[in-house]
Amino acid sequence: MKISNNHKMALLYMMRELVRKTDEEHVLNASDLIRILEKYGCEADRRTIYNNIQILTDFGLDIQKRTDIPGYYIASRDFELPELKLLVDAVQSSKFITEKKSGELIGKLMQLTNEQKAKELDRSVYIRNRMKTGNEKIFYNIDALHEAMNSDLQIEFQYGEWNTAKRLVAKKNGRIYRASPWALTWDDENYYLIAYDEEAGIIKHFRVDKMIRIALGEEHRNGSDRFGDFDLAAFAKKTFGMFGGEDADVTLRCDKGLVGVLIDRFGKDIMIVPEGKDHIHVRVTVSVSPQFFGWVTGLGNRMEITGPAGVREAYRNYLEDLLKIYGQKS
Repeated sequence: MKISNNHKMALLYMMRELVRKTDEEHVLNASDLIRILEKYGCEADRRTIYNNIQILTDFGLDIQKRTDIPGYYIASRDFELPELKLLVDAVQSSKFITEKKSGELIGKLMQLTNEQKAKELDRSVYIRNRMKTGNEKIFYNIDALHEAMNSDLQIEFQYGEWNTAKRLVAKKNGRIYRASPWALTWDDENYYLIAYDEEAGIIKHFRVDKMIRIALGEEHRNGSDRFGDFDLAAFAKKTFGMFGGEDADVTLRCDKGLVGVLIDRFGKDIMIVPEGKDHIHVRVTVSVSPQFFGWVTGLGNRMEITGPAGVREAYRNYLEDLLKIYGQKS
């Protein structure tokens, strides 16, 4: 149905076309805009165009005019192209976002710039063969967890594991887990829930993509005393691969060239004590676990656990167990 003399609709169509099609290198002049509005069934003349440009500018749209190539364009947007590229790269590289959802999210990001620049964002859309989660329900899980935290309620759920048929099945014969959710964090390209387990009396973490059938409980959360001064950043620094263990202040003797590795892992607040020209000592708080030992092992003879004695002994046992697998004697 033709829309005649509908100035309100003409204004909206103009705004949409300027946002979709223009930037500093691509402009629309008054004649272009008149032709576009006619396609939508809106009658317009140059006076209408100039008035609408002024209204949109007063509204806050950053419309600029070029004189060398006469025409109007959107000079600034909420997201600049480099920012959108950064977001697209984050979506592409995120394992917890499914392949289908990756495409949907990138398509929405492409709508935040004009058509010309959107083509630069459409760079293979996602990286083929990158491992992605198969759990499409992760976004609903995240929404349910936020609802529980906002409502100060406990949650009930089943926790999954992968079987040899590559299917995610509930652990422990479908046992129902109960926990008080307090925070969500992203570690090693996966989302984790940080929660308090009242029965065990400890803080636990669960991979969100492995949580099944999340339901809000009827009881309020507990563990507030444990989370009153909870530092999520410090928790992430000391926890390797989100595998828990007993916290310990560990002293490491390292090759001086590992300073960057240590800062990446523990932050700039660590105290570094030089030893001669080639070595340093640092003391850090870690959750002692096989994953921590694996991280140390990966650095070879460039890192040594020097204390405490109990952690050093536990690491020696870890290495001896590995040697047994390969038929070697310690």
